[in-house]
Amino acid sequence: MPSELTIKQLHAATGRCVRIAARSRTPTVITDRGQPVALLVAPDCLPPPARRVRQILPEYAALMQRSPGAALADDLNALRDDR
Repeated sequence: MPSELTIKQLHAATGRCVRIAARSRTPTVITDRGQPVALLVAPDCLPPPARRVRQILPEYAALMQRSPGAALADDLNALRDDR
C-alpha cells in the first residue's frame, strides 16, 4: 500500500486499505487536497495509553473516614452546595 492516500482513494477501497494497514508496520497518511488529515495505522504500532492516576479530593477522603449515619442527607446537601 502506498505511504499516502487521498480521502477519495480511501473511500473507494476502505476495506482493502484497512486490511493492508492492519498487516503493515508503517502508517499511511490520509490527505485531503494535499494536506495530511489522518493516519491509518495498525493498533499494534501505537503505544499503550497512559494510565491515569486517581486523584481523591481531600473533602471526599474526609467524608469517607466518617461513619455513615443519620446525617447522610446533610452531607450530600453540603457537597451539592459546594458546586
